[in-house]
Amino acid sequence: MAKQIKVSLIGNPNTGKTSVFNLLTGLNQQVGNYPGITVEKKEGICKLPRGVKAHILDLPGTYSLNASSLDENVVIEILLNKKDKDFPDVAVVVSDVENLKRNLLLFTQIKDLEIPTILVINMADRMRSSGISLDIPLLEKELNTKIALISARKNQGIDELKKLIVAYGSLSTKPCVNALTFAPEYFNRLQKAFPKQSLYKLWLVITQDVNFRKVDKKKSSITPDFEIKSESELKRFQQKETIKRYQFINGVLKKGLIIDEKAATGMRARLDRVLTHKFWGYFIFFAILLFIFQAIYDWSSYPMDLIDEGFAWLSEVTKSGLPSGPFVDLITEGIIPGLGGIVIFIPQIAFLFLFISILEESGYMSRVVFLMDRVMRRFGLSGKSVVPLVSGTACAIPAVMATRNIENWKERLITILVVPFTTCSARLPVYLIIISLVIPNEKVGWIFSYQSLTLMLLYFLGFGTAVGSAWILNKILKIKSKTYFVIEMPGYKLPLLKNVVINVIEKTKAFVLGAGKIILAISIVLWVLASFGPNDKFSNAAQIVTEKYTNLSGEELDQKIASHKLEYSFIGYAGKAIEPIVAPLGYDWKIGIGIISSFAAREVFVGTLATIYSVGSDEEETIKNRMKAEVNTVTGGPLFNLASGISLLLFYAFAMQCMSTLAIVKRETNSWKWPMAQLIFMSGLAYGIALIVYQVLK
Repeated sequence: MAKQIKVSLIGNPNTGKTSVFNLLTGLNQQVGNYPGITVEKKEGICKLPRGVKAHILDLPGTYSLNASSLDENVVIEILLNKKDKDFPDVAVVVSDVENLKRNLLLFTQIKDLEIPTILVINMADRMRSSGISLDIPLLEKELNTKIALISARKNQGIDELKKLIVAYGSLSTKPCVNALTFAPEYFNRLQKAFPKQSLYKLWLVITQDVNFRKVDKKKSSITPDFEIKSESELKRFQQKETIKRYQFINGVLKKGLIIDEKAATGMRARLDRVLTHKFWGYFIFFAILLFIFQAIYDWSSYPMDLIDEGFAWLSEVTKSGLPSGPFVDLITEGIIPGLGGIVIFIPQIAFLFLFISILEESGYMSRVVFLMDRVMRRFGLSGKSVVPLVSGTACAIPAVMATRNIENWKERLITILVVPFTTCSARLPVYLIIISLVIPNEKVGWIFSYQSLTLMLLYFLGFGTAVGSAWILNKILKIKSKTYFVIEMPGYKLPLLKNVVINVIEKTKAFVLGAGKIILAISIVLWVLASFGPNDKFSNAAQIVTEKYTNLSGEELDQKIASHKLEYSFIGYAGKAIEPIVAPLGYDWKIGIGIISSFAAREVFVGTLATIYSVGSDEEETIKNRMKAEVNTVTGGPLFNLASGISLLLFYAFAMQCMSTLAIVKRETNSWKWPMAQLIFMSGLAYGIALIVYQVLK
């Protein structure tokens, strides 16, 4: 076979679909968005037997083809359109052995689309502990398909699945059940009106128009030529279809699935009683968070020191090994320190993603969502809003996209507006460097340090501000709404190492590469602005400083000359211009430049300071040491002290400094009104609080 087999992975959330995708593709995958929308698109290449390759598309999780969100609608539109470039040669429906009844609803609907379909029953390793036994040949016969019984956790059955994919041409495309028998007159007229079309596909198009009327989905070309039923009638028809399918599924599972209740363990229920307890549930959650923040500091300190010293050494070696000149200065004083300012935080960012992945993989994150729903309701939100707020700890951009799953427009808009308050990984580099400078590294009770407690408090502050803002917006925005909170509690499981590793690598790589492009460009611009000046005070710096400090020589004189040149460079004049605005917050003109440049992306702040402090300085010094040595020219004390440090931390906790987030908010709300309101309000709030805190603490 010359061409690649196009495979669509389909399934309910929490069935292990992502695990199957990772086992098939490994690191040979990429993540993007579907054209024109913000739904994530994951695809990869898989090597199959006989030298065949497959293009694997991991479709968004969906419970059925009766879509109620944009994620689910993406699945349906791909499966209905044979001309779509992502239309599959074969559909692989992933199910969970412990929730087979619910998962088979989606499977029977996919079969009705007359696409070659393979049923994957995952988590086979849990059959014994759950008291489950399956008659696979009988299920294959009743469901009119081939079944792969696998365990993604133990990497069992994947080779058999690959063989089934290669042989997809032998699969039957006939439906396993006729569920449209409840209104014969209606469906007979529909079939007569469109005799060449699949009856079930016609029905899906009609019901999609009803389901997506509120998000301006275009009306299909079917309904104008056919008797239009009311929305309530069509909803009743959908319910009857679902009942028919479950009647069929119950009959099949009655013969092919045996559950021995005595053999099943009740550990899950006992764990749920503790982890979702109205008091102990919150205590355990906060204890886990505190452990995570302490680990971020303790476990990453050694690799961070190595990276910091490594970049200082690289700059020195580059400067001494290459002929002197502007290009070498650009590399050693601009590019290397700028990139070092972000690479140094890879260990801590990787650990953050590691812990988030473990919580999600284990099934605990769903318990957190359920637990926090009790709190969210009081602030005009529901548990569905917690998912974007929690994912906002990684990045606000996918968190804003995740609000697509919130059907209620008011809840969705409020969530979009408050998500940027949650502490994202882009704030982490700023927090970590400032905390290390102004907060003592001393233990509290021999376990937790003041630094880790400060970091946790900043996370709580961001989340608390988001929730408080949601409460205010819920009172201000006069939008009538009514929603219901439904969440599935997946079974507990040990995190799959391969999934965790792939997730950490992909998320960290995306963060570093995305931030690296911005930092590299800004570092070059900043170096140019810091290395050239508009007048004689810059070009004659050596003469001016030598005449002023006649008693200095050697390194001390060179340092004074470098500082003088920086002050009278282009960036120095720009910094001096904005210094009156930032001085009341305890900042000098250098920090002011860092704040302005970080409006492109928050993490640029550290890279900017690394570049500014590196211009003309001793390259063997680390970034942290240069910042620690900075002096406040007004007070004569350290520039980064408790007052200015806390002020800076709070400024970044509240400020909206991410142009990408503003762009995605505009895209999601289809208006510049909301992102501009975010920018003005959050920046004003950040400045006001930072001003008050510095004036009180100084």
